[in-house]
Amino acid sequence: MRTPIISIIAAFVLVNSCITNEKKAEKMVDTQAPMAEKVPHELEKHGDVRVDEYYWLKLSDEQKLAQEPDEQTKKVVDYLNAENDYTKEVMSHTEKFQKDLFDEIVGRIDQTDQSVPVKVNGYWYYSRYEEGQDYPFYCRKEGSLDSEEAIMLNGPELAKEHAYFAIGGRSVSEDNKLLVYGVDTVSRRQYTLYVKNLETGETLSDKIENTTGGATWANDNKTLFYTVKD
Repeated sequence: MRTPIISIIAAFVLVNSCITNEKKAEKMVDTQAPMAEKVPHELEKHGDVRVDEYYWLKLSDEQKLAQEPDEQTKKVVDYLNAENDYTKEVMSHTEKFQKDLFDEIVGRIDQTDQSVPVKVNGYWYYSRYEEGQDYPFYCRKEGSLDSEEAIMLNGPELAKEHAYFAIGGRSVSEDNKLLVYGVDTVSRRQYTLYVKNLETGETLSDKIENTTGGATWANDNKTLFYTVKD
């Protein structure tokens, strides 16, 4: 005699679930997604012409970094904000799940993670994170892993003045005195190369812009090989 009761309960749960989903669907339908304006723009390459109706959304690096946004930048930002507002509204019923998922993922990450040390030319090289930091410290130890740590690059310190920051390739000269490294602060994979004197801690004034982010030293400890972007 218990089977009919179980069936009734199952039916009630199913109907209630359907009603809830229908209400969520109705809310999503009522929320209109923003539509990007179509502005035809012709692009010609190798004799072929194509039309990009959303070319106006492309901003130059100068526009992205400008202190005062121009009209195009304002228009693009307004559209992106509208997209973000729409996403937030239609996903509002999942906010708790999003937080739970985020907390679970972060909870599985070692906040003080460290790479496996690699020995090169008499030094052990590795990177490590500190609790609460988004960027690593690039370090080395001379001779033994028991030696005193020398921080070559302080990621958190270098990043704090930038809205976006990424360190590219790193290379130490054959005499172990100079470090060349790439930095991207515009999120376009356009790296500027800097050279740091590892003995004094001084970063030289010379820099090489618009590179792919990596460089290699010649054996004379003075020459660098690198690639640039068009």
